[in-house]
Amino acid sequence: MKNQLKQAIIDGNADTTKALAGALLATGASAREILDEALLPGMEVVGERMRSGACFIPEVLLSARVMQGALELLEPHMAAGDSAGMGTVVIGTVEGDLHDIGKNLVGAMLEGAGFEVVDLGVDIPAPRFVSAVRESRPQIVGLSALLTTTMPAMKTTIEAFRAAGIREQIKIMVGGALITKNYADSIGADGYSENAAASVDLARRLTGTH
Repeated sequence: MKNQLKQAIIDGNADTTKALAGALLATGASAREILDEALLPGMEVVGERMRSGACFIPEVLLSARVMQGALELLEPHMAAGDSAGMGTVVIGTVEGDLHDIGKNLVGAMLEGAGFEVVDLGVDIPAPRFVSAVRESRPQIVGLSALLTTTMPAMKTTIEAFRAAGIREQIKIMVGGALITKNYADSIGADGYSENAAASVDLARRLTGTH
């Protein structure tokens, strides 16, 4: 049944996913077991397929939404501290930039991989990122920018973390169509990912959970 549940996540089949997760709970499987042995492996396959070009953004988002629905079903059955436990990521598109498709996909992939994601939205000024770090105490902050005119806001945000004395508490990953590894290095980010699937690998490396 776990293999069927894993496949339902891959297929983006919400009804089958909820039915199988409920059935597994009824047979005595723990929520953690269902998460570790069916849901997370299913999203892992989705990520691999995206990397290889075998599936595309709409399919990935569908699987991620189905995964979230399953997590909501399992949540009441989770023991204290018995979540996926990968860590917290604060993400947002930097000030002046209203693009969010890439950011949303990264958020969905990170959630599917077991991270808790705090999505601040778009056009986020540096002080709001600083506040979010203080409020949510994430391990990672993800900054997104799609325009050459808004890329400097990434550097401004990282400098704001330094000025606030919290830069050493977090890892910073950046991404966007025009962002390169060289640019990420030049502004003092900890990592750069070229697509949403790669962002999961990067987040795992940065948190030591790979």
